[in-house]
Amino acid sequence: MVSADVKQPLLPVHSDTPLTDKKRRYHCSISAPTTNTQLESTKANALFPFPGSKLILGAIHPSFRQVILLLATYLGTGITCFFFVRHQLSGKKTNVIIDALYFCVVTMTTVGYGDIVPNSALTKLLACAFVFSGMALVALFLSKAADYLVEKQEVLLIRGLHLRRKVGTSEMLKELETNGIRYKFIISAMFLLVLIAVGTAVLWRVEKLEFIDAFYCVCSTITTLGYGDKSFSTEGGRVFAIIWILASTVCVAQFFLYLAELNAERRQQLLTKRVLKRRMTFMDLEAADIDKDGVVGSAEFVIYKLKEMGKISQEDIAIVMEEFENLDVDHLGTLLVSDLLIAQSTE
Repeated sequence: MVSADVKQPLLPVHSDTPLTDKKRRYHCSISAPTTNTQLESTKANALFPFPGSKLILGAIHPSFRQVILLLATYLGTGITCFFFVRHQLSGKKTNVIIDALYFCVVTMTTVGYGDIVPNSALTKLLACAFVFSGMALVALFLSKAADYLVEKQEVLLIRGLHLRRKVGTSEMLKELETNGIRYKFIISAMFLLVLIAVGTAVLWRVEKLEFIDAFYCVCSTITTLGYGDKSFSTEGGRVFAIIWILASTVCVAQFFLYLAELNAERRQQLLTKRVLKRRMTFMDLEAADIDKDGVVGSAEFVIYKLKEMGKISQEDIAIVMEEFENLDVDHLGTLLVSDLLIAQSTE
């Protein structure tokens, strides 16, 4: 146990260190370097021992591998089930396998055209089971994969916006942190426009719909309205719809998600500017004095401003202070090397 009179500093302090360096050290924090690089490289070599296997399998992100597996399981189970009860489904049919797959996609995305419907108790129960499991798959996994795909395109967008100069890694990370939501919104909007254009063209050329009807069908599909008066009725159109409906409905969901996040981010920025521009009052000074000693230190000032900005709450502060008190075994109000050693030995 360290006495109250002698404090061991975490880092050696030299008396000739300028004041500006001390301030700079106070405002900067050093993160521990990652130690997983070599471990991950070893694991990668163990997983992909053959020269070409890493290029084929390693190129698929774990999120996509999980999504592909779950989606294949869902669609495979749906094809099997609805194939055996195909005579209990009514509507315009083309190919048995394609219709079963098409019905699964229309069900899981809640588009529900009504061009193929269950007409028995068994098929109705199957449809109920597949609509809930399909919605869970879309919400939990497909949206995550779409978000990862959009994040990968952010880097290409930043490089495209800075073609005339080379963008370093640190600068790119800073740009992503500052304008990440805006870039995601732009990319999702671009994908959405492409999907709308392609869907309209296919319905116009393949399904032989009028241009306005094709655009109307696209809008009712991607928003999952699915009125049912216009839909995919040909074999080729349904093959296209299986992929297009999945991509477009998820893309619309991500588009409005990023729009909401962008709006929330802008409101947060306005709140931050307002808090920083507002002058401190005597009531603010009293509220910022956490330990009630009549003096507001820099840490107390930062915490108070962060609370005003909505970055942290009183509950967050209480949790952090509880962890600090657990580590401060000598109850001096500071964390020393000896405190950490004692805390680790008592675990």
